Formats: sequence, C-alpha cells, structure tokens
Amino acid sequence: MMKPPFVKSSWEKKDSKLELTLRPPTLSDFIGQPMVREKLDVFVGAAKNRKEPLGHALFCGPPGLGKTTLAYILSREMGTDLVITSGPTIEKPADLAGILTNLKEGDILFIDEIHRLNRTVEEYLYPAMEDFKLDLLLDSGPQARSVQVTLNRFTLVGATTRMGLLSAPLRSRFGFTCRLDYYPAEFVAEILARSSSILSVDINDESILEIAKRSRGTPRIANNLLKWVRDYAQMRADNKLDKITTRTALEMLDIDFRGLDEMDKRMLKHIIDHHEGGPVGIGTIAAALGEEPTTLEEVHEPFLIMQGFIKRTQRGREVTKLAYQHLGCPLMAPNQFSGETLDES
Repeated sequence: MMKPPFVKSSWEKKDSKLELTLRPPTLSDFIGQPMVREKLDVFVGAAKNRKEPLGHALFCGPPGLGKTTLAYILSREMGTDLVITSGPTIEKPADLAGILTNLKEGDILFIDEIHRLNRTVEEYLYPAMEDFKLDLLLDSGPQARSVQVTLNRFTLVGATTRMGLLSAPLRSRFGFTCRLDYYPAEFVAEILARSSSILSVDINDESILEIAKRSRGTPRIANNLLKWVRDYAQMRADNKLDKITTRTALEMLDIDFRGLDEMDKRMLKHIIDHHEGGPVGIGTIAAALGEEPTTLEEVHEPFLIMQGFIKRTQRGREVTKLAYQHLGCPLMAPNQFSGETLDES
C-alpha cells in the first residue's frame, strides 16, 4: 500500500512529544521577527474571537527562518490539526483530493515549497481555497463527467523560498502574506539560550554569542551548530564548553567569524582567481564548483549579498572589496567588460 503524501500532526495526541523539540510551541515563545509576530497576533486573535477558521496564509523567506514552525504554532493557537505536505509531493489532482477531503473543519494544511506545486494541481486548488469546493473529473472521453465535492472549511498555509516563482492567481488567493528576514545576532543568541536549556547544554553567554555570530542569522543553522559544539566538547574537551572550545569546534567545520562556510569561500575565491572578481554568471560558477545553481542562489548568495561580499549586476556576479579583504587576497583593478557573452541568470 502506497504511503500517503502527507503527515498529520494532532496537538492533542502529540503535544508532549513536540514540547521536547526545539520548536517554540506558542506565538509568545517565538523569538525574533517582531513585525511578523504582531501581525499574526492580530490575524489569529480576530479569527478566535469570531470563532472562525483562519484565512489562508503565505510565508516566504530563506530556508531555516521558521516558516514551518509558524505553521505548527498556528495549529496550536487555533486548537486544530495540522496536515503537512510539500509541493513536489503532490504529483496529481488525486493526491490533492485525498488530502483535502480528509480535512476536518478548521484544520490547517501546510504546503512547504508551494512554488513547486504542479500547475495542473494548482488549478484544482483555486476553487478549494475560495469556495471550499473541489471539482473532480471522472473517467475520460465520452464518459467523462464532472463531480463537485464540498469541503470542510480549512486553512491553507503555504511556505516558499522563492516568492517570484508563485503564479499570480495563487499568490492573490492568500489573504495574509508575511516575509521572514534573517535574524540579528541578539535574537539568535536568545534562541540558542532557549535551545541549550532544552538540550541540557551547559554553555556560557560568550560561547552562545560566538555561535550566534557564525549562524548566518538563521535559527536552524544556529541550533545545528549548538549540537555540534556540544558533541565536540563531549569528545574532545571533557565536556568543558567555553569560548575557546566553541571557537575550535566551529573552525573544524571551516566556519569563520563572519559565518562564511567552505562553499561560500570557494565561491568567492573562484570569482577572484578565475574571473578577476567578476562579473560572471551563476551557471558558470555552479559548473566550476560542482553545485546546483539554485543552491547557490537560494542558500549561499543571499547571505553573501547581505554581508556585502557579492553584488549582482546585469552582467553577472561581482565580488566586492570586502571579499578581497576578508579572504586576504590582493585587490585587483576593476575588471572591464570585454564583450563576451555571460550566462547570467
């Protein structure tokens, strides 16, 4: 029997297990993103006062900033079940129909990477979101007939890392849209303090700040680094977790004090060494590094741009003076465009 393309989470049955995770259970426990929290407080509070299901919501932003966590929080705040799936998993309309017809009144359907939803499936989603109706086509040819199924009122929560890839009709059907941005180091430090308490990690404020500075403003990365530092201290430092141990553990992962990892530095070095600082297209960089262009664009490039190491131009990517200084490379004269065709994307 084929496994259904979704996971169902009931707060009533699994509340105790989720308490043990690092996800904050309520909106008041969610650290950072103050504007997003304020908007959600109004959004959720109004729906609860009216005793109505939430409207459809869309969260966008880089990976690891809390989009899935917010879906869990909305489910708990509203006291409903959460059904989790992803865009690529829903391959055909029958998959979507199976999920939607099993939703109870007020349930929340969370679709991660919703921009990767099949366009045919997306068409079936429109009437489901607006009128809570599902139009199914049975059989084919002369025997084909349309059947309309009435759905329980549900809430669709979508998450995307690439808002520009969402079709305009789908994007317009979300009444509530929020963008999550990278976290300042002080908020990441608060998250790490909470996580260290849950994981029973004895760590001081200096070590927490050291991890926060190298976590790229992303809670998921920060928590992963905290676990790594804990493991390193256990195996190499007799569980002594101070600033020196923390710094040594992070340097073993080749993560420097600005948060740049091995791939970030390889990307910058390649542009400097092989293209005189740029401009160069992302496709050329990806081919040279053996990495997918989408990975460089979605994971590495936004952070490098935010930190001022790379700039995007019409002709391609260029490194800045700051990148030369950070890597200790001699500063070259600005590269003049020679007229060759670049695979800018």
